[in-house]
Amino acid sequence: MGKKSTRDNKSIYQISREEAGMTREEASEVMQFVSDSRIEKYETRKSPVQPEEVMAMAKAYKKPSLCNYYCSHECPIGQEYVPEVKVKELSQIVLQMLATMNSLEKAKDRFIEITADGKISEDEFADFAKIEKGVEEISMAADSLSLWVNNTIASGKIDEEKLEAARKALGI
Repeated sequence: MGKKSTRDNKSIYQISREEAGMTREEASEVMQFVSDSRIEKYETRKSPVQPEEVMAMAKAYKKPSLCNYYCSHECPIGQEYVPEVKVKELSQIVLQMLATMNSLEKAKDRFIEITADGKISEDEFADFAKIEKGVEEISMAADSLSLWVNNTIASGKIDEEKLEAARKALGI
């Protein structure tokens, strides 16, 4: 008899499948090209998961955050360049973004001074680093908002067709 899995040793992929209320067999049927034995292999870390499998799981389990997890934790390129985006409530995302935007608004004139000559001098590095951090925080908040939108669409709380129509009307 095999080992019974505990919450401590489960992979994010197994936890996500179980949260979706699916057995490996059911997940395999939904994902079509991924066998239940293949699912068992990457859930138990006997074999690395492939990007197309992660995309299929994200859709099947209605959990778009799996893609960010894969990129930020398992993909060698993503580990270097893709930060992990935490799932947050919309109010948290908006407040974080607005707070950062407010601090950057106050630093706008200094940013212009620093970059006007195309060089960063010794006395400008500290201020530049602080502004750079604020820009990274805005980027993370934007990524969090995109993840929130994708999760909300996946859960059926936002009508994707209506959102796409609104985007198209705005030329986005």
